[in-house]
Amino acid sequence: MIEQTESAPGAETASPPGNGQAAEGHRIAPLRGELSTAAALFWGFTCIAAVVAVWFVITAGPPGEPEKRFVSPTTLPSPSETLQAVPRVFGERKLVTNTLVTLERVCLGFGLSCLVGVPLGILAACFPALRAFLAPLMVFGRNIPVAALIPLTFFFFGIGEFQKVMFLFIASVAFVLSDTTAAVLDVPQRYVDTALTLGASRWQIITKVLAPLAAPSIFNSLRLLFGLAFGYVMLAELVKFGSASGGLGDLINMSQRRGEREPILLVLVIIPMVAWAIDRALWWLQSDLFPYRYGGRGLIPRFCGWLLHGRRTEFRP
Repeated sequence: MIEQTESAPGAETASPPGNGQAAEGHRIAPLRGELSTAAALFWGFTCIAAVVAVWFVITAGPPGEPEKRFVSPTTLPSPSETLQAVPRVFGERKLVTNTLVTLERVCLGFGLSCLVGVPLGILAACFPALRAFLAPLMVFGRNIPVAALIPLTFFFFGIGEFQKVMFLFIASVAFVLSDTTAAVLDVPQRYVDTALTLGASRWQIITKVLAPLAAPSIFNSLRLLFGLAFGYVMLAELVKFGSASGGLGDLINMSQRRGEREPILLVLVIIPMVAWAIDRALWWLQSDLFPYRYGGRGLIPRFCGWLLHGRRTEFRP
C-alpha cells in the first residue's frame, strides 16, 4: 500500500538553491532570445558610437602638431579630416559612379553563378551520380584561395570587364552549388514518398516538390552569398583597363599609391552601408516571396497569381 503525504496548508514547497536567481537572470537576459527593434537599434548605435569614440581619442591632438597624436595622421586620419575629404571623394574621385560600376560587376558575376549553380545544385541533390561527379569541383572551389584565381583569369579571359565578371563567377559558383545541393537534400523524404504514391514522375517531383520546398533556404543562402561576392569584387578590381571607371577596389588602390588615407576610410564606410541596404532589400523580397516561412505579406506571389489568372478578381494588397 502506497501512502500519499499531503502538505499542510500554508506550507511552501522547497526549491533547489539558486533557482530563483536563475529565473531572475532568465527574465533579464534570456539565452538565445529576441530583442525588440528599439533595443537592437540601441545596441547597434552604441557599438558604432564606441568605435567612433575610440577613433576620435587615438587620433586627437593639437592642431598642427601631428607628432603629439597617439596615432600618426599618415597612418589613420581623424574623423574631422576624413569628413573634410568627402566633397573631393564624391567629386574628383567619382565615388557614386565607381560604386555603381562595382555593383554592376557583382550583379553580373554573382547572377551568372546563380544561373549555373542553382539548377546544377538541384540536379546534384536529386541524382547521386551527378553529386559525386561534381563533389571534387565543389571542394576545390570552396577551399582554393580566391587570390590565386586572379592570374588564371588573366590568362584565360584577358584584362577587362569580362575577366572581372568571370572571376566573380568562378569565386562564388562553388558556394552556390554546394548550398543549393544541401538545401534540396534537407527536404524531408516523406514529401517525395507522398508524391511517388500519387503517381508523380521524377521530373514532377523535382519541379513541383523538391525545388519549391527548398526555395526558401536557397534564396536565403543566395542572399548571404551575395555579401561574399561583394567582398571578392575588391580583388577583381585590382587592375584597371583603359579609361573606364575602375570601381571601389580601384579607388582604394589609387588612394593607397598616392598615400591618401581619407578616401580609403570613406570607401570602407560606403561598402558595408551599400551591402547592408542590398541585404535588407533582399530580405524584404525573401520575406514577401515566402510569407509562410519568414512572415511577409506575400504581395508579389498574390500579384503574380492575379496576373496569371487573367485579372478576373480584384487585386488587394
